[in-house]
Amino acid sequence: MRIGVLAVQGNFREHAAMLRRLGAEAVEVRKREQLQGVDGLVIPGGESTTFMRLMRLYGLDEAVGEFSGPVLGTCAGMIVLDRRHLGAVDIEVDRNAYGRQVASFEADLTLAGDAEPLRGVFIRAPRVRDVGPKVEVLAELDGEPVLLREGRFMIASFHPELTDDTRVHKRFLELVREESHVRA
Repeated sequence: MRIGVLAVQGNFREHAAMLRRLGAEAVEVRKREQLQGVDGLVIPGGESTTFMRLMRLYGLDEAVGEFSGPVLGTCAGMIVLDRRHLGAVDIEVDRNAYGRQVASFEADLTLAGDAEPLRGVFIRAPRVRDVGPKVEVLAELDGEPVLLREGRFMIASFHPELTDDTRVHKRFLELVREESHVRA
């Protein structure tokens, strides 16, 4: 599998390393044409305003909007994909809702279908304010959704790439496999 990682800003190296660890080929994407030939795309955490500005500058906002493969968006990537930005996922989020940088924290999350808790790293994380009817909640923190899926999109308000736990990326690669069979 060939997975693109949006590499304009943020934690793209950590996502690429996690994907390689799971046997996928990770490709850094900085230009529209680099999306061709990738099976899935990761939009990493970073600063969402900067992300959107750089994506517009390089035409990546339109390219991501046209991309038909599965997409994983984490932290700022979740914001980029929400209703108010690219409109790809039927959610509304509040930026930095868990607090400023100094309020960053880690927590055990309840992961759907898994007895073992998932460690979440929350750094100036967005909080999900509203979820559309077709959005599935995959993990929660204190009853609030923090990992969700809608169709070919998986989004997280935390940073799964900053732990040794590969389960979020594994689920994303499973989604890529499922979608490639559907498109074939």
